[in-house]
Amino acid sequence: MGAIDHLAIVTLGADDAREGLLLSTEAHWNQNESDWRFFLTRGTVFGVRDGDDRLIATAALLPYTSANAWISMVLVTQNWRRRGLATRLLDTCLEAAAKQRLTTWLDATPAGATVYGPLGFKPTLELRRLRFAGSVSRATTAAKLPAHGRLDDLVARDCGAMGFDRSALLGELAGRSGSQLISHDGATALIRGGRTARQLGPLFADSAASATALVETVVQSETGPVLIDVVSDYQEFLENLTATGWTIERPFQRMRFGRATILSAAPPFAVAGPEFG
Repeated sequence: MGAIDHLAIVTLGADDAREGLLLSTEAHWNQNESDWRFFLTRGTVFGVRDGDDRLIATAALLPYTSANAWISMVLVTQNWRRRGLATRLLDTCLEAAAKQRLTTWLDATPAGATVYGPLGFKPTLELRRLRFAGSVSRATTAAKLPAHGRLDDLVARDCGAMGFDRSALLGELAGRSGSQLISHDGATALIRGGRTARQLGPLFADSAASATALVETVVQSETGPVLIDVVSDYQEFLENLTATGWTIERPFQRMRFGRATILSAAPPFAVAGPEFG
């Protein structure tokens, strides 16, 4: 621990987006520069620099409402891992949240969950990240996805599932170039760009069948890889995806620090993405 005691925690600004992107790229995350700029301008991103002024670790706190916030972008470059930097930054986020009386949420890998649990985070949802590799054979035949979903519908269903309003986040993601809101047979979802793959979610549906049909509509319109983060309780939906070419990359856990401010309804079939929230 002594090796990091002299390193100060600083608050980062919008000009640090590209350095942050280097950290998430090293970790093989799907964030792009727009994701970083959103956190840096709408939330608070704490960072640590080494003696050469290189950004080596980050953690972000993004308030959604007056009572709820998301912790994300918890990253440490390879050479500085396992020295306590992530814990220091997470503690800084929790201290900032406590001052604002915020309930905090995060998405954790299995290894991360073993760290966050003793700190007081409780599991809420178990999730699986799946990837569809895309198909070169569809490159000249893929149809353009009809963008006829409504943002207010997506926000309303998301608010019911989460128990609080994330309209600022969803509006930002939906408004980006290349993003599309789609609705099909009782299902609605957002698909947007990422660094290496398109990201599908959140996805709300009346049934596993309608959720599967919407995903198939997306797949037929995309030629490159697509990621989706599925709630594990929807076993039929997961089986439908794996039977049609999707592969499970890894599990992760949604966790909450503090009490839920509002009782949420049924969860979505797929969430907005683990690192971005």
